Amino acid sequence: MILTMSIWSRISDALSALAAGEGLSAVFDRLRSPPERSVAFTIAVIALGAKMAKADGQVTRDEVTAFREVFHIAAQDEAGAAKVFNLARQDAAGFEEYAQRISVMFQGETGTLRDLLEGLFHIAMADGFYHPNENAFLEEVTRIFGLPEAEFKALRMRFAPNAPKDPYTVLGVTPDMSGEQIRRAYRRLVRENHPDAMIARGVPEEALQLAQKRIADINRAWDEIEAQDA
Repeated sequence: MILTMSIWSRISDALSALAAGEGLSAVFDRLRSPPERSVAFTIAVIALGAKMAKADGQVTRDEVTAFREVFHIAAQDEAGAAKVFNLARQDAAGFEEYAQRISVMFQGETGTLRDLLEGLFHIAMADGFYHPNENAFLEEVTRIFGLPEAEFKALRMRFAPNAPKDPYTVLGVTPDMSGEQIRRAYRRLVRENHPDAMIARGVPEEALQLAQKRIADINRAWDEIEAQDA
């Protein structure tokens, strides 16, 4: 699916308000309830992605393209999308302030915050290199979001090319857990990443491809563990 011009207009309006000096708190407060929550999710990925794109000292075409892979953008909307990205990148607010406001907006909704963090990892790896500054950025965003360190380590393992691969970490389990406990964890992850579940927690339909790689990694981890126990 493709983000419609109406949502881009609403996103652009919100970020233009920031550029005009309206407080970050006021802008995000307007986006708390449906259907604006999907706009809030999109702004969160754009804003933090734009901030993170500077973490390694430069904003590359690859990183902008990576955002377009998270959200399908129609050709006629590309100029609007670029404007949104640049507004977020140029805004004076630091990434910590964005992360804090996003954390408050989605308080208690760990699934949504995890979805956001995964989108940022995707952008971080767009140029094929996981920069130490990007690692520090993502680690701090994880802390501000209130997500456990295990979530950060699992995502880094899945995305960073040189990270050791451990199927138990992907499923959030340990080798000493029973087969039934691991099976329950696997089934829970599959349920949580069903498109209906993701839409319910505020992920726009246009961004559901975020889950495709995740589901593949979850299934691969389960297969590996089952093979070890066979």
